[in-house]
Amino acid sequence: MTRRQKSQAFWGIVFIMPTIIGLLILNYYPMIQVAYQSFCKTGDFGIGNVWIGLKNYTKLFHDPEVFKCLWNSIRYSLLSIPLTLIIPLVLAVFLNRKMKFRSVYRMIFFLPMVCAPAAIAMVWKWMYNQDYGLLNHLLNVKINWITNPKIAMLSVVIVGVWGALGNNMILFLGGLQDIPKDYYEAAQMDGCTGIRAFRYITVPLLSPMIFFVLQTGLIGALQLFDLPFMIMDQTSRAWPSVKTITYLFYEYAFEQSNRGYGAAIVIFTMGIIGILTIILQKSEKKWVFYE
Repeated sequence: MTRRQKSQAFWGIVFIMPTIIGLLILNYYPMIQVAYQSFCKTGDFGIGNVWIGLKNYTKLFHDPEVFKCLWNSIRYSLLSIPLTLIIPLVLAVFLNRKMKFRSVYRMIFFLPMVCAPAAIAMVWKWMYNQDYGLLNHLLNVKINWITNPKIAMLSVVIVGVWGALGNNMILFLGGLQDIPKDYYEAAQMDGCTGIRAFRYITVPLLSPMIFFVLQTGLIGALQLFDLPFMIMDQTSRAWPSVKTITYLFYEYAFEQSNRGYGAAIVIFTMGIIGILTIILQKSEKKWVFYE
């Protein structure tokens, strides 16, 4: 390396060092600590850790509540992810065209992203109220949106999808604006317009962004915690049907002070997310097209 290259490398390291230090202290060190604690039992009065080997994992794989909560997280993912892909994509296609008040429509759909999650949950909890909620009033029905175990998960999914529309729509809009107009003009000369153009031009060229939204959406859905916690009443009979694996960790680690078993649940969840992420990465070559 020349003297100039050494200087550039040195200052490059200096400028990224704060980020590296932050990652090591705030991300990687806690991960190592959690992995260690998963092999321990919390000491008396919550002080210290006692090494117990694989006992936490043995208990985990024989605990039906863990798999029930994991299935709730997977069920939320299966219900929400297709909607958070299809609806924002359709909205992005329409709002990418020239139309009056286009910026206003974009702002309206993006507005949920700037609202505090606690405020959103509070408003939706009021809307779901069985006796004086807005939804039952508009539909002229009396549905137990958040107390009926059969539809409680659907109620949570609706809020989750509504909250994710704006962010995903903006991502898809950015991807659509990077697609050259020449492709559509050439396709139009061959009679490929409308839905056919969307299928054979838009979707393939937008597939990298679709893959990104899918992957981040899956990770976020499997880590769901705040929506059920803020919308649902933990004493409700519908609570077991929406209780997620992340809340189960919170319950053991913070409410019962059993941080060892809670850490084992976290590591187990990370393993599931890691496996699904690897599967998605392997499938990327088959359906994601880069220009």
